[in-house]
Amino acid sequence: MIPWVRLDAVQLEDGPELRLMQRGTEFSIMLGANELMNSRLSGSEEALARLAAERLQGSDAPRMLIGGLGMGFTLRAALASLGAGARVTVAELVPEVIAWARGPMAQVFGGCLDDPRVSLVQADVGKLVADGAGAWDAILLDVDNGPEGLTRTGNDALYSAQGLAAGFRALKPGGVFSVWSSAPDPAFTRRLRQAGFDVSEVAVRASTKKRGARHMIWVAVRPG
Repeated sequence: MIPWVRLDAVQLEDGPELRLMQRGTEFSIMLGANELMNSRLSGSEEALARLAAERLQGSDAPRMLIGGLGMGFTLRAALASLGAGARVTVAELVPEVIAWARGPMAQVFGGCLDDPRVSLVQADVGKLVADGAGAWDAILLDVDNGPEGLTRTGNDALYSAQGLAAGFRALKPGGVFSVWSSAPDPAFTRRLRQAGFDVSEVAVRASTKKRGARHMIWVAVRPG
């Protein structure tokens, strides 16, 4: 068995240590004892983008905001699903995650960060949402393990009633607010509906081979 090697680590301001691990060609991002993502398991992150892009069919130049860079699976799926006129902004708060994407995990990203449709910014996605009234056709959030923040307590605000109201305002009529989670959360579904969204809950497999754990994706649409 090939052992895991720690490539890098960063201490988060309001959370435990975030570590990049490698075993052969496999990568893992760990938070304390929890694995946040693995390069072998991309199915649900890709579905997050595809499900949102399906709602944007007919839009020639959609503007999509992705919160959380991760291992780039959501971004790559979005680029594969959207046309040449699309513009995709990715907000990543942790600078080390951006460095990992351009450094040791460059092969995993497959050049997607160099796509002319992509803008990668080191920023809190919550601020981009709050500052962008009516600016976005789709907002995709994969910044934590779901509505119950694990990585940093500051993420909780994104999923609060106030955060969802900001997301609603940031979308154009008919826009999509899509959220990834490791597990269902009925209370979050209720908050989305109370914020005014039409909500669908979609359970998807973590693996592209349609095996293993199921994750939850909310596809919430602003009516209009």
